[in-house]
Amino acid sequence: MDEPGLLVIDKPAGMTSHQVVGRVRRIFGTRKVGHAGTLDPMATGVLIVGLNRATRLLGHLALHDKAYRATIRLGEATTTDDAEGEPLAGADASRLDRAAIEGALVALRGQILQRPSTVSAIKVDGKRAYARARSGEDVVLAPRPVTVSRFDVMALRFEGRFCDADVEVECSSGTYVRALARDLGDALGVGGHLTMLRRTRIGRFTQADAVELDTLAASTQLMTMAEAASLSFPCIRVDAAAARDVSYGRALAVEVRSDPTGIIGPDGTLLALYRPEGPVARPVAVFV
Repeated sequence: MDEPGLLVIDKPAGMTSHQVVGRVRRIFGTRKVGHAGTLDPMATGVLIVGLNRATRLLGHLALHDKAYRATIRLGEATTTDDAEGEPLAGADASRLDRAAIEGALVALRGQILQRPSTVSAIKVDGKRAYARARSGEDVVLAPRPVTVSRFDVMALRFEGRFCDADVEVECSSGTYVRALARDLGDALGVGGHLTMLRRTRIGRFTQADAVELDTLAASTQLMTMAEAASLSFPCIRVDAAAARDVSYGRALAVEVRSDPTGIIGPDGTLLALYRPEGPVARPVAVFV
């Protein structure tokens, strides 16, 4: 199967993103499969998967903002900032109320510096941080700028000394919801970790577009690269002469306002992504 295209998968809990890719490879009979935006095994929800030539589009799709539903357990921190880690120190969270939690959320919204979780996939000297941490190294990652445009409490539940907060988060690419859970617990002085995470959106790709992995078949209709680009970036159509220039990676004497902008040929195929450079447009990635 050589046809390029994309799938929006509803990733189930208990699988790595890499295992989802492996399942798609077997179903469609192709080796060239990748995904945009890793989800941890405990997490569910929107995972964009590309097949064949469409894998070259994935890095651009992964840069979109994302939305999540999550549950944060206040009253206990863990080694991984989620329920899969070992418990660390915590404090009684049963006396927390919505006002206290809302007050702590203020500093975690907007443009912030966030220290990624130790078990993140960030590379440190060529090796994933989680691999270094699991081999016993003391890994401390530098804070990075991220944008949290929404971090709202939807419901609170109390169980013994714990307070479980159901939240909704909208954030920039590179934001760790686990780290938000950790930092909220730290701000309240009780510790915190993530117990549930569901990604509901990447850019304009939503859970309503997603296919459950158990129902996926080789006959499942793929989203074309042009359709995916139109959901993700501004796009322009070009004539046959310009399409030929694109195939050679030439600059185009056309106005594009966004980096990137999709270039779609006369037959409706996504030819390339271009960016503005003065009076012309230059290629970011050429797909033909």
